[in-house]
Amino acid sequence: MPPARKKPRAYDPVKIRAAVTAQFAHVGRAVGELGPEQLARPSGLGDWTVADLAAHVAWIADSLAAGLARPPAAVPELTATEWPFATASLAGKISEAARETLTGAPLPELYERAAGAMAGALAANPGGRVLQLWIGDMTLADFLVTRTVELVVHTDDLNRAAGLDVPIERQALAACTRLLADSLATKAPGGSVEVRIPPFAVVQCIEGPRHTRGTPPNVVETDPLTWIRLATGRTGWAEELDAARVRASGERADLSALLPLMG
Repeated sequence: MPPARKKPRAYDPVKIRAAVTAQFAHVGRAVGELGPEQLARPSGLGDWTVADLAAHVAWIADSLAAGLARPPAAVPELTATEWPFATASLAGKISEAARETLTGAPLPELYERAAGAMAGALAANPGGRVLQLWIGDMTLADFLVTRTVELVVHTDDLNRAAGLDVPIERQALAACTRLLADSLATKAPGGSVEVRIPPFAVVQCIEGPRHTRGTPPNVVETDPLTWIRLATGRTGWAEELDAARVRASGERADLSALLPLMG
């Protein structure tokens, strides 16, 4: 008999909304203080400058509000855990939409406008609302969990590219870590490897002998930011092993063929 499917992880919708709003505000405050030299720096993401990356983060909030302004879809097509696998094909389209939407205004103005639009849209819509999205229709509750991934990942990008120290909300970091860990378990189902990302997530993955008690024979352990960078292609498996930011024990404890989960 095949193993029973795991129940999807539940997220507190109130905490997720608060985390998304707070993280966007943190980035907005920091971006408003960036000088021309910092804005002109390469972001590390293709040909984007720091200014382009900052504008894209504003678009994340602006596009959420725009999605809630459209008529709702009937049923969701995509869960939060499935979302990372659907992102790569739309990267160019999203980048172009962000450029078209956000040109012609200073960054502080973009952030103020986007924050107001997002706040109003969230206040007017319950988590069960289904958004029509390019990537696949999703409930607002699930989509907001994916926004923690976008905001945490790009906050980290901005910190490294512009020499900033923008804080990352603990709830946003936790949700981002857990979603990407669950996506790994979805991509490579099984119980032969235990992946530990303290203090937020532990998942089992990869087919093979299933561990049930005692110390697992195959263990991967890392910190949340390293995990997020691995899962989103910001760093590589071998590099993090060499730097001892990833600890892997056991003959099956090699995730290099499964990463990144999203580009």
